[in-house]
Amino acid sequence: MTEPHQSGEERTEHVSGTSHRQIRVPLVWIVPILAALLGAWLLFRSISDRGTQIQITFQTADGIEAGKTAIRYRSVDIGIVRSIALAPDFKGAIINAEMKKGIEATLVSDTRFWVVRPQIATGGISGLGTLLTGAYIGMDIGRATVPRREFSGLESPPSVSSDTPGREFVLHAKTLGSIAVGSLAYFRRLAVGEITKCELDQDGNGVTISVFIRAPYDSFVVPNTRFWNASGIDVAIDGGGVRIQTQSVASILEGGIAFETPQEFAGAAPAAALSEFLLSADRDTAMKSPNEPADRYVLYFNESLRGLSVGAPVNFNGIDVGDVQSINIEFDTNKSTFRFPVEINVHPQRIRARYKHPGAMPDTKSTGTYRFVERLIEHGFRGQLRSSSLLTGQQFIALDFFANQPTLRSDPTKTPMQIPTIVGGMVDITSTVADIARKIDAVPIDVLAKHADSAIQELDRALVSLNRAIEHLDSDVTPQFASALKAARSGIEGATKALSPDSPVQQDLGEALRQIARASESIKVLADYLEAHPESLIRGKSEEGR
Repeated sequence: MTEPHQSGEERTEHVSGTSHRQIRVPLVWIVPILAALLGAWLLFRSISDRGTQIQITFQTADGIEAGKTAIRYRSVDIGIVRSIALAPDFKGAIINAEMKKGIEATLVSDTRFWVVRPQIATGGISGLGTLLTGAYIGMDIGRATVPRREFSGLESPPSVSSDTPGREFVLHAKTLGSIAVGSLAYFRRLAVGEITKCELDQDGNGVTISVFIRAPYDSFVVPNTRFWNASGIDVAIDGGGVRIQTQSVASILEGGIAFETPQEFAGAAPAAALSEFLLSADRDTAMKSPNEPADRYVLYFNESLRGLSVGAPVNFNGIDVGDVQSINIEFDTNKSTFRFPVEINVHPQRIRARYKHPGAMPDTKSTGTYRFVERLIEHGFRGQLRSSSLLTGQQFIALDFFANQPTLRSDPTKTPMQIPTIVGGMVDITSTVADIARKIDAVPIDVLAKHADSAIQELDRALVSLNRAIEHLDSDVTPQFASALKAARSGIEGATKALSPDSPVQQDLGEALRQIARASESIKVLADYLEAHPESLIRGKSEEGR
């Protein structure tokens, strides 16, 4: 029989050994499929365009609104707040924000955020634009490389942005005073930086302050630069009188610091960033305090310490080399007496800085400063209390060499080392005045007063007698004396007339003198003849001579 006719398609399927079923999609499913594809594409675009999610914790969310508050950097919107939630410990507000795509590299560990609000300070008014547009979150890009997505926001704007040229330094002080974050730093009364951070030391014995000095002024900070608190008005009363120092009105109102480099260190290489310095209470203290450890000594005084205070200068031959650190009382059980130890700091650098030639400096590195001072004590090196001002009664400690002092030795192995003392000049003056007062008190004033009274009476009687004598002289002697003067005057006038050239007496006297002269000539002739003919005295004048 003949096989049924098969189409070419059927034959082809048979030959290949495979079979295909024709799938037909109903027209009603095309629209949902296209809608699903479009939704998936939109979801992909939304996810790919979505920015980085971050969290910022603030103490309060005042002025921040979800979906409205922007995050700005250099006045450019780079993010927006998506939601606000209360922190789990109820001590802050968590801000969930979305940053624009491409900002991921700026989100590092030292990036900072803060809320910009209107602010009034002595440096000016900021954030006024937020009165109309509302608060926004400011951002400062850090310099670190470690990425971060959770941040603790600042409660106030940072005083210095991270990209400001300059360097930051660390200061250590006993107390903060009126310094605060944002306080200015001055160099020769010019504002060149700001305080960026203030915190208490872990041991609670001081504070650490970070100060940022803008370029190019940061190059003037060298390892030996001195910093001091320039807040308020510094008033000092000492032997030099009354001195008032201040930097500016801003430093009086909100505090500040100042720095300066001593002349002997001018031109030194700039200090490295984050170098540490001491912050002194005032300029005088700063310029005297080098950044190096001080040697500690103790002095015992047996006189009144009234007028001596902590911080008083320690003076060596007119140069301040240290200051008083403490004043205490000790009971000596061996002598059952009280002693008054005064501990001082002496800075060797202040003494070394006075040497113009380093070769002439004493060798204290190999032998130690205490050993060097031990030799000085053997040669009369002593401490003495002296008055710096008679007006205020302030005292200071003078270190000097005193002649005719007994040889004393001090143990250089003890810390602090003891420096012997001698009685101050004021004590000597006080003792002398007391001795004079005792001698005056021993004088018999009553007896002297009686003698003085008798002497005054005798003097009074003598004055009465003298007065009577003067009256007698005026009544009796004076007329006679006047008559004698009149007679003397008449005699003088007569003598004057007699001695005048045209008076008869003068003419007669002149004629007599002429005759005497002729007689003298005759006598001379006779004498000459007798000298030539002495025999004429016996024989008489010869015929030849006649």
